[in-house]
Amino acid sequence: MTTQHDPEGRRTIFDALPQTLPRVISVGRLDMSSEGLLLLTNDGALARRLELPSTGWIRRYRVRVHGRVQESALNQLRRGMTVEKINYAPIEVALDGQTGANAWLTMALREGKNREIRRLCENLGWRVNRLIRMSFGSFELGTLRPGAVEEVPRNVLAEELGAELPQDKEQPKKHFKKQGKPSANRRRKT
Repeated sequence: MTTQHDPEGRRTIFDALPQTLPRVISVGRLDMSSEGLLLLTNDGALARRLELPSTGWIRRYRVRVHGRVQESALNQLRRGMTVEKINYAPIEVALDGQTGANAWLTMALREGKNREIRRLCENLGWRVNRLIRMSFGSFELGTLRPGAVEEVPRNVLAEELGAELPQDKEQPKKHFKKQGKPSANRRRKT
């Protein structure tokens, strides 16, 4: 769960972080039933900058849906859609394969509105039964294992952003990427 504190007492991704890390915040979120790459930082301004659609950073997902996928439905996603009076920008989407009642899709979006992929798929008659964030901008999940944390060197981040990051004299800002899987991030209420 991507929150600092859960009022229901469920375990959050922050509970699973190594104690040696500084206090960090997430860049965007993954909902309870999603998994994959999550960027973390202790720089609030940077987190906000990376979340904004104006940065143009693409979030790429592997999505397994229950339902028959038709090319006409994929074209609706590619054109952009309005669902319940909310406008969703065009999404890059490809059908990776259909096996029985399930299909795997690769989706890439820039906005990342709350539960965007799930809402759009539901509107098309598909139920999302697995959602994995594979990349956020140029940062990729790759072989990062569930629950693992990897620090992104400052110079790599500056190179990716195309700008020099401001120096913090008191404490340098840290930026991490984490891989999480829902089943590994849940704990019974105590």
